Amino acid sequence: MDLLEHQGKEILSRYGIETPRGTVVDTPESLPAVDIPLPWVLKAQVPAGGRMKAGGIRMAHSVKEARRATDEMLGSSLHGCRVDRVLVEEQVPVDWEWYLCLTIDRSLRMPRLLFSRRGGIEVEETGEMLQLPVNPLVGLQEHHLRRMEKPARPVARRLYHLFREMDCELAEINPLAVVDGRPLALDAKITVNHNALYRHPELLQHDPRLTPLEQEAQKMGLAFVQEEGEVGVIANGAGLTMATMDALQDYGARGLFLDLCGTDDARQVERALSLMHRAGPRVILLNLFGGITKCDTVARGVLSALEKGMDTPIVARIRGTNEEQARQMLADRVESHLSFQEAVHRTAALGRGS
Repeated sequence: MDLLEHQGKEILSRYGIETPRGTVVDTPESLPAVDIPLPWVLKAQVPAGGRMKAGGIRMAHSVKEARRATDEMLGSSLHGCRVDRVLVEEQVPVDWEWYLCLTIDRSLRMPRLLFSRRGGIEVEETGEMLQLPVNPLVGLQEHHLRRMEKPARPVARRLYHLFREMDCELAEINPLAVVDGRPLALDAKITVNHNALYRHPELLQHDPRLTPLEQEAQKMGLAFVQEEGEVGVIANGAGLTMATMDALQDYGARGLFLDLCGTDDARQVERALSLMHRAGPRVILLNLFGGITKCDTVARGVLSALEKGMDTPIVARIRGTNEEQARQMLADRVESHLSFQEAVHRTAALGRGS
């Protein structure tokens, strides 16, 4: 999970790494209330790099100038990401810029510390990068830190603690500036291992890139992607779900993605159907290959959802463990097909309204 810059800086601050004064706004009208001395740096909050060159970072010497720039950024697309928030920060005089990063070296199977005495844009092209493997059993040591400038050493130590405790795949400060002799993190890029998010529920609660339904699904343990589409695809397994969506596209329909993630709980199936119903597709395609997720369990979840008033039409293709029992349970309640192609063709037609 890639955090936005302001989220990363909040975490840096918790670990004692100083950042510029800043606040996040989502409307230009909020700017007059910002209690930070001008001039300001305005930063579009998207999980992507290269914002400066793309016009996602701008300077403002007055509130009027800031309102104009913020109005242009909000609602725009930057590297394929919609800008919904802008970080407003104080502009600071920089004496020097460094680059500091911790990442995973997958070839060595351990963290790697990267440090450069030149930070900022295109730092990777300078060829002056210090790269030090860090044995996770002993952690960051003095012999690592001695190869860095003194002001950067305490920042590196704190960043390493953050990297380990927050289950990071990447913790990058670029640039790490020297301002009046003290280190200051002017930017932050933090990636948290998706499989460790259950240990950091606060990150899920404040992810602006997820829709409310996607956030709800994540809390349920379901994999849901709410895109524009006429067909709600529910299957067990990401591969089967994606294959079903590809087949729908061949028949001229678009699908919303929901993976049951291997559940054998009828209540979880009911919740998945309710969630998909609220996403508003014209029809739901339930494509199930029963193994761990038994077919009759899914059928009980479907019946429960229907009894509670879910009225979105369902086309089902159910094969695997207890499939005959499941088909009997759902007879006269949902449209059922044995053939994958027939189920997809029929669902696509309903989705298109034909």
